[in-house]
Amino acid sequence: MGWLVGVLINAILFVALAGYFPGLHVDSFFHAVIASLVLSVLNGIVRPILVLLTLPITMISLGLFLFVINAATLLMTDSIMGYAFEIESFGLALVIAVLMALVNMVLYATILRRR
Repeated sequence: MGWLVGVLINAILFVALAGYFPGLHVDSFFHAVIASLVLSVLNGIVRPILVLLTLPITMISLGLFLFVINAATLLMTDSIMGYAFEIESFGLALVIAVLMALVNMVLYATILRRR
């Protein structure tokens, strides 16, 4: 149940951030849910491999390189989704990754943890 809530939260975040950033385009909420599912699968399969391969850089940067990995998985989601989900640049993907991490951290620490 927690995984599904996380997917829906990310889909809502995609739609909200698409309204705020002109470089992020999401066709509909349905496509945002699909993009969130794709991102979830990539975070489960590809992200651990990337974290392992970039462990020295991540340790030197005190974990900040994880945001770069999150941005890379967002761009992979963009390439898989095609026209329905577009991120204009790596810089925008990095900003979106940071914002999504912050919002997810706050939501999980306050609302979802109390259940």
